[in-house]
Amino acid sequence: MRRERSREIKRSAVISAARQTRLLSRSQLTRLTGLSAATLTPLVRELIAEGYLLERGAEASKPGRPREMLEFNPRAELVAAVALHPHQAHCEIADSDGTVIAHADMPLGADIITTICDVVVRLVGTGISELRGVAVAVPGVTTGGEVRLAPSVGMVETSSIGEGIQARLGVPVVVDNDVNLMVVGEHAAGAGADVRDVLLLHVADGVGAGLILDGQVRRGASSAAGEVGFVPLEPDTYGNDGVGAFEARWSETAIAAHLEQIGVDSAEAPPVTSLVRAAGGDPVARDYLDQVLKAWSRLIISCACVVDPGRILLSGAAAELDDDAMSTLQDLVDGTAPARTEIRRSVLGERAVLHGAVSSALTAAGLMTHVLT
Repeated sequence: MRRERSREIKRSAVISAARQTRLLSRSQLTRLTGLSAATLTPLVRELIAEGYLLERGAEASKPGRPREMLEFNPRAELVAAVALHPHQAHCEIADSDGTVIAHADMPLGADIITTICDVVVRLVGTGISELRGVAVAVPGVTTGGEVRLAPSVGMVETSSIGEGIQARLGVPVVVDNDVNLMVVGEHAAGAGADVRDVLLLHVADGVGAGLILDGQVRRGASSAAGEVGFVPLEPDTYGNDGVGAFEARWSETAIAAHLEQIGVDSAEAPPVTSLVRAAGGDPVARDYLDQVLKAWSRLIISCACVVDPGRILLSGAAAELDDDAMSTLQDLVDGTAPARTEIRRSVLGERAVLHGAVSSALTAAGLMTHVLT
């Protein structure tokens, strides 16, 4: 047993060195791992046979005796990212570079664990032995692999889907709120890639936020951090039936309902886009847009006062604001926030949540050594 453990440690050292260096010779592997040539030779032969290492021939550019080069194969390690939506789930399979190699949409069956496992197994096919991790994005409250509440996907009681998936697939599983994974995606390769502190404000049927401070996602004591849709509007005005007071009035759904009341047609475009367009020539629509911007600015200021993220990204319907509206929103925040808070649109759009899920799955599997592209 001790000998097997020692061999596994040495094998992992070779894989880790190759993964980080990407293209290297056997002598470089010897130097990086500290292993002797006699120990390294059978390990390299084994990893070539398994597809971890690819033989790339002699290095011709160096003087002296040509060195046989080895290249790490990122497709020897795969992760799955799954985003749950009402009635549907999206799944992507990515290699350890974060490159998506397969994807599929599927109806969301009553047994969510079976739905997820079946599509992952189908997409990885003969590469199931290369699967290293899974991440699931859920539009609801999650804690430690459990979904506590996600009514839009049929989960109204606590469900340990992370444990169930791990039991079926035998790999680490991350289950997280979808907005948390959106901010992970934007931080990995989007509008927050150049900062360590960022808050993403997502406006859709509800209003939620994802927060990264010092490069780490912050979820709070009960994983409910970012539920900003429940911020009360006035004294004695609180949410009910799972809908927060703020989102009941200022979500995309609420805006769509109000546009119908004031006679603004939103059939040809999303509600916020329709409102912005109508505001250019309709005083009533202009007044309502001002109300929306003031409400969103108050929420942004509240967040800035508490966590000082420095940059706030607008996602979902909020990202539909045009440049003039964005400028107005920035001015409103600048006039009250205690510190400079830069407001930008998110750039990954619907890709953010799956991108964040891929990033989280790679991290859970210990494979996050490269910036995703």
